[in-house]
Amino acid sequence: MGMAYLPVFLFLFMACLCRSDDRLTSAKPLLPGDVLISDGGVFALGFFSLKNSKYVGIWYNNIPERTYVWIANRNNPLTTNLPGKLVFTNSSDLVLLDSTGQALWTTTYNITTRNDGAAAVLLNSGNLVVRLPNGTDIWESFHYPTDTIVPNVRCFSLSSTDIARRLVAWKGPSDPSSSDFSMGGDSDFQIVVWNRTKPYWRRPALGGNVISGSFQSNTTFVMYQSTVDTGNGYYMKMTVSDGSPNVRLTLDYTGMVSFRWWNSATSSWTVFNQFPSPFCDQYAFCGPFAYCDDTESVPTCKCLDGFEPDNLNLSRGCRRQEELKCGGEGSFLTLPDMKTPDQFLHIRNKSFNQCAEYCSHNCSCTAYAYANLENVYAAVDRSRCLVWTGVLIDTKKFSNGFGENLYLRYPNTSGNYQGKKTQYSHTLQEASNKLGNESLEYPSISLEDIITATNNFSYYNMLGKGGFGKVYSGYMSPEYAMEGSFSVKSDTYSFGVLLLEIVSGLKISSPNLIMDFPNLIAFAWSLWKDGKAMELVDSSVVDSCSCHEVLRCIHLALVCVQDQPNARPLMSSIVFMLENEAVSLPTPKQPVFFTRIRNSESDQSNEYILRSLNNMTITTIEGR
Repeated sequence: MGMAYLPVFLFLFMACLCRSDDRLTSAKPLLPGDVLISDGGVFALGFFSLKNSKYVGIWYNNIPERTYVWIANRNNPLTTNLPGKLVFTNSSDLVLLDSTGQALWTTTYNITTRNDGAAAVLLNSGNLVVRLPNGTDIWESFHYPTDTIVPNVRCFSLSSTDIARRLVAWKGPSDPSSSDFSMGGDSDFQIVVWNRTKPYWRRPALGGNVISGSFQSNTTFVMYQSTVDTGNGYYMKMTVSDGSPNVRLTLDYTGMVSFRWWNSATSSWTVFNQFPSPFCDQYAFCGPFAYCDDTESVPTCKCLDGFEPDNLNLSRGCRRQEELKCGGEGSFLTLPDMKTPDQFLHIRNKSFNQCAEYCSHNCSCTAYAYANLENVYAAVDRSRCLVWTGVLIDTKKFSNGFGENLYLRYPNTSGNYQGKKTQYSHTLQEASNKLGNESLEYPSISLEDIITATNNFSYYNMLGKGGFGKVYSGYMSPEYAMEGSFSVKSDTYSFGVLLLEIVSGLKISSPNLIMDFPNLIAFAWSLWKDGKAMELVDSSVVDSCSCHEVLRCIHLALVCVQDQPNARPLMSSIVFMLENEAVSLPTPKQPVFFTRIRNSESDQSNEYILRSLNNMTITTIEGR
C-alpha cells in the first residue's frame, strides 16, 4: 500500500528539483554557482567570468549562446580566485560583497524601507526589481542599463539630463567595463550615440510620420516603436509582435547600434538593422550646410540648395553662394524627405503658419521644420516647431520616405531663384580648380615632395628606366605605373602598402629582407591565405596592439592593394571600416605585385616585371 504513494512522491520530488527560483531574500544570498531563473525560464541571473574577472549579470536562459543583457558590477569586478556573494539586506538593498565583506556594487534609491517581506525578483522581461509585499517596485535594473535594450522596456528618456539611463558600450569583446561610446536622449526629440562627449551618430528629431514606426525583418515578426509624452519629456519603448523570437538592441564597442533577432535555425543572432550605415551616416560627415544624399546608388555628400563647396576639405562642408540680407520677409525653399539638422531651437505651441512666420521675421533664422505629433501619446502640446539660427549640420536626404520637409531660407533676389545642387568629392577636377590654370593632367609637385617620396631617388624605389630617364615609385598603383592611369583608387592602393609596412616593419622596396618572396605584398598575401598572417607582424606591434585589430588591418590592406581599381574601396569607406570593427570586410583577390630581377649578365642592368599570382600574364617594362 505504501508503494502506491511512491509515484506521487517521485513526481513532487522532481517538481521541486525543476522549479525555477526567481527571487532573492535576506535569508538566502546568491553565491557563485547559484542561478536565479525568471518564472517563464527566459532569463537567468548569476555569477560569470570573463578573462580573469568575475561579474554578476543577467543573460538569456533559453538559447545556447551565452548573451548578457545586464551586468551589475561591470566597472568593479571580482577577481576569479576570491569568491563573492550577492545579498539582499534588511533595508531592501542589493549589495555585492567580495570575500572580505567589501561592497563592490549596491542598489541606490531614495526610499527608506524595512525588509518586511520584500524581495529581489527576476522578471520574465529580463528586469531585476526590488519588490515590496504590496507589489510596488522601488528599484529596477532597466533604469540602469548596460549596453542592451530588450522589448517592453521604457528606454531612451529624451532628456539631456537623464545620463543614468544611457546605454554604455563594452570596452571590448571580452571586457564589459564602460567604453567611450554611449547612447541616449538629447534635448526633447533626439537619440544620439556619443564618443565621449562628441556626437558620433544622431537619429533625426521626432516627427509626426516617424513616431510610431515598425521594422520588418526577413521573417514574420514585426518590431514596433512607440514614443510617450509624460508631460515632462518623452521616452521610447520597443515592442514585438506575439510569437516573435528573442529580439535585442545593442550598442557595441565600435559605436555601432544593432537590432538583432535570435535565429534558431542557425543558432545565432541575425542583424536586421544597423546604424550608422557605412556611407556618410556618421555625425556631421558631410560638414556644415551639406547633406548626405541617400537616394544615390552610393550615398554622396552634396551642398544644400544655394550653397557651394567650401574648399576641398569635406569636413568644411559648404558655404552660401550669396549672403543673406536682413529686411522684409524671408523666402524659403522646400527640401523634402530630409533628416532635420542638429542644433535647433524648439518653439512650443505654434501652428505651422506661426512657425513659418516666426522664422520669416527673424533675420538670423536659416531654416525651420514643423510636425504635428499626432502619433505621440501626448498629454499637452502636440506641435513641434524647430528653427535654426546658425549652421545647418548633420542632415541627410532619405530614400525611404523617413524624412520630412526642411524649409531653407535663401536670399531675396530679382526673378525666380533656383538653388544649385552641388556635389563635391576628392577628385582631380577639384584639385585642378585649386591649382588655377595648371593642367589637370600634370598638376605641380614640389621637388621636396618628390625627394621625400622617392627616398632621395633611391635605387630601391626605381621601377625602371628608358630614353627619358628613370621611373620611380611615392607606393604607385599598378594601373598608374603601367598605363599612367590615375584615380581616387590609386590613393587606396598606396594606403594599403603603407598599412602593410606599418604592421610588418618592412619596406615594400626591400625584397632582400623577405626570403623567397619578391616583395612585401606577395609575402603578406601568402601568409594571409595560409592563415598565418600574425607571422607578418613586427614584434613591437604585437606587444602594443590586440591581435584581432592587427589581423583586421592586414585584411584591409590586402583589399586595398587589389589589382582592379574598382575592387578597392574608397578612402572614406576604409576609414569607416577601421573605426567600426562590426563592419565585415570584403574578401581580397590575389594581388598583382612588382618584382625586381637581377640580370645575370650585368650587375648594372635590371628587369622590372609585373607578375600576377595566377600566372596568367607576365609583362616586361622596357626602356623606349
